[in-house]
Amino acid sequence: MRVHDDEVDIDEELVRRLLAAQFPAWAELPLERAGDGTVNVIYRLGDELSVRLPRRSEREHVEDRVLAAVASLPVEVPRLVAVGRPGAGFPWEWVVHTWLDGELPVADPPLDDVAGLVEALQGLDPRGAADPGYSRGRPLSARDDGVRDALERVEAPGALELWERAVRAPEWEGERVWLHADLDRRNVLVRGGRLTGVLDWGGAGVGDPAVDLMVAWKLVAPGDREAFRERLGVDDATWLRAQGWVLSQALVALGYYTSESNPPIHAEATRWLAQVLAS
Repeated sequence: MRVHDDEVDIDEELVRRLLAAQFPAWAELPLERAGDGTVNVIYRLGDELSVRLPRRSEREHVEDRVLAAVASLPVEVPRLVAVGRPGAGFPWEWVVHTWLDGELPVADPPLDDVAGLVEALQGLDPRGAADPGYSRGRPLSARDDGVRDALERVEAPGALELWERAVRAPEWEGERVWLHADLDRRNVLVRGGRLTGVLDWGGAGVGDPAVDLMVAWKLVAPGDREAFRERLGVDDATWLRAQGWVLSQALVALGYYTSESNPPIHAEATRWLAQVLAS
């Protein structure tokens, strides 16, 4: 599935060539396309490994130190096994991770699981961590141009009013905290209904806690939202910024992707937008 006009073509033949040239011990293992992210393609390699290749640039490469820093979380996270070099016509570094067992959730995981994950992230030592990728380590106002551009193409009554309130909210002045920065149903795994794993740490780093509080509209059932807020002790300004973050992600995604070019993210962004505007 192509999601960008300018992305590199990635298929099983390319992955086989890369493995044969650089990691021949793995070259004959079963290979299955397992995920099409917005910035990467994932292949399952045998029973225990996965191959992650960037679609457009190597910017989203996950550093080993990031995965090491979050290894103590109460969920499973991938472990970096190897870093591949450009080759076989592929222009960037690519990575081999451990494979995590589980399923993408079709419903919101239990409140305690989601709140516990965010609490654990916020409790990690932020010293030495980088800002998240893309613009997620910057103030919410840095996304203003993108949101207003998206609103030219996305019909969302009430969105502009909420956005303008959110960007006027006081900025975070406390200590920056660890963020995954993209916690939603595409990036968490469940087993038996319980949240057991978190994928895609390409945007992780430290910043405003409002960024990961987007889960209140992405992974928390509406009836549990206030209990989630109370458990995390979220003040009014941070809650409003969190609404702005999820609103901006939904609008930008819907302004760029269609239900044909990227069905999973289009469906998820449609759900996020409805949730945050309803609240």
